[in-house]
Amino acid sequence: MAGWMQQVLDWLDAPQPDTVAPATVPRSRRLAPPAGESPQAGAFSHPQASRELLLDGVRVAYRLQRARRRSIGFIVGQDGLAVRAPAWVTLAAVDAALRDKSGWILRKLGEAQARQRQQQDARIAWGDGALLPYLGDTLALRIDPSQRRSGQCLADAQGRVQLYLGLPRDAQAAQVRDAAQAWFMRQARAHFTERLDHFAPRLGVQYRSLRLSSAATRWGSARSDGSIRLNWRLLHYRESVIDYVVAHELAHLRVMDHSPRFWDVVHSVVPDYAALRQQLRAQPAPPWD
Repeated sequence: MAGWMQQVLDWLDAPQPDTVAPATVPRSRRLAPPAGESPQAGAFSHPQASRELLLDGVRVAYRLQRARRRSIGFIVGQDGLAVRAPAWVTLAAVDAALRDKSGWILRKLGEAQARQRQQQDARIAWGDGALLPYLGDTLALRIDPSQRRSGQCLADAQGRVQLYLGLPRDAQAAQVRDAAQAWFMRQARAHFTERLDHFAPRLGVQYRSLRLSSAATRWGSARSDGSIRLNWRLLHYRESVIDYVVAHELAHLRVMDHSPRFWDVVHSVVPDYAALRQQLRAQPAPPWD
């Protein structure tokens, strides 16, 4: 196929548009369930919400857009519920569609909110001693003004891996973050290239280029011309999880969709891909802001 044919993986596990959608009155304000309570006990609000609806007693404020399409579609993502509907569909029909899928919508909103809390808990305190997940283990950042060990990974007396950064002791958080990211991106390119070279011949494909991505919601993409893009933050995960994403994108060079035939191709080189895919969805990478 010509042009961009990007096949992507969302760490927010955003659902594909379905034949369903939203409806009712006011504007947006950030409404979140109290800590420890189920989604049904609180409310959900999209930051660009224009309408609200009570779903099983839960207030859901969502973004409604009119679009040139045949059916009502909706997606639950990091910001909440967004709905796209044809101009000719009445608000009553949108209401009915949402109510019909209320259980699914509330479950997905709850899952998205839980992932956001996980990310908040995993937020990194950039400075000497900051801990980062790295290839399934933990990496500690060490500020080393001497530059002697800058960029080196060394184990301490307890066997803990530490990454030394050549920065002044009083380096700002942004400096520490940027230096760590530069190191991660160098490691990512080397690691991804090695795994692409490993899986490509096994799948009978050739890739033309590798680009690193910093996308917020995509782990990878593949183009029909053989270009591969992979998110450098994959280095937070175990090598087997990275292998799944690499194999996934290379498999798209044979099958440019997510049909059963595509998953058969992935299974041929990563038999436990389903479990690895679930791990990727269940363990959000820490935010780097």
